[in-house]
Amino acid sequence: MSRSIGLAHIIRHDDGTSTGVWGIYTLQSAFQPIFAFKEGKLSVAAFEGLIRPFRDGEPQSPMTFFSTCPAADRLHVEALTRTLHLLNAGACLPQEASIFVNFDPSVFTERSIADNALREMRLVLHEAGIDPGRVVCEVTEQRSASQEALHGFVAALRANGFRIAVDDYGADDSDINRIKELKPDIVKFDAYWITQLMESGAGFALLTTMVKSFEEQGIRTVFEGIEEGWQLELAEKSGASMIQGFVLARPELAPTSFRVFGKTTPEAVTATAAPAAPASRPAKAFGRRVAP
Repeated sequence: MSRSIGLAHIIRHDDGTSTGVWGIYTLQSAFQPIFAFKEGKLSVAAFEGLIRPFRDGEPQSPMTFFSTCPAADRLHVEALTRTLHLLNAGACLPQEASIFVNFDPSVFTERSIADNALREMRLVLHEAGIDPGRVVCEVTEQRSASQEALHGFVAALRANGFRIAVDDYGADDSDINRIKELKPDIVKFDAYWITQLMESGAGFALLTTMVKSFEEQGIRTVFEGIEEGWQLELAEKSGASMIQGFVLARPELAPTSFRVFGKTTPEAVTATAAPAAPASRPAKAFGRRVAP
């Protein structure tokens, strides 16, 4: 993959942001904050890059866009979306925040493919002024990818100074043994799965035990899809390191208003984010979900 693959489809704008073009689609970056619990307060620790496709000016679902991409183009399309997120992160996000970007391990079938892609990515990071240590590479557990290819790909990511996150943990393909093998820095729990566990005392106890086990191994945990106040309270009670969801902040298209988070104290960030969450969860839900 030459350098032109990632950058040839990029359009630069006067405000410093970029958009992408692939066929009939215009691609924009959206970023969603990931908040960390610290001494009873919330502060913005990271942002996840999310692709937002448009066709004739109308928004399309990412699934629709990716479904139109031939398998042979998937590697190049993923390079384009990551390039877009990193350029926009450099232009409009706080300089100290981590940046989560997605990788599909199934397209990196050989180490040479991974090395070429990561060489391209380092060039983009240099242009965006982003240190590799700020980048967290999300890999979804893919049964279609061979174990050897997956482990080789993760090793290549680490060799380039990136951190590793396993995405959608708790989904059908998840397996705690694979976490032990990959030894990620971060595990992101599947939103639907954790909501199910929060619905009962026994489920919540299991969730708390799993979080504790990961944290004791030095693996930080992220709860995705937190949309209600009662979920926020239980996420904190479970011991999770970080949370992500509409209850605190929705994704914003670049350029975002999120740069302000880099200029505030954690206390100010908490005060800014708190109104998005209900003051308390309904009494019925509270009793049902935290009962031992």
